[in-house]
Amino acid sequence: MSDQKKKEEKAKRLAEQLRANLARRKSQARARRAGEGDARRDGIKAAKAEDKK
Repeated sequence: MSDQKKKEEKAKRLAEQLRANLARRKSQARARRAGEGDARRDGIKAAKAEDKK
């Protein structure tokens, strides 16, 4: 396999990983805005609503 072909495949793999990471982070941000906790066991806890007086 040529060096150019290897570089193109690596760039394609990295682009796919970047898109997957971005989608995951956007999903996490949406969940935080909605007040839901992370689905992962080690994730963040849901934000608690503050009592208004």
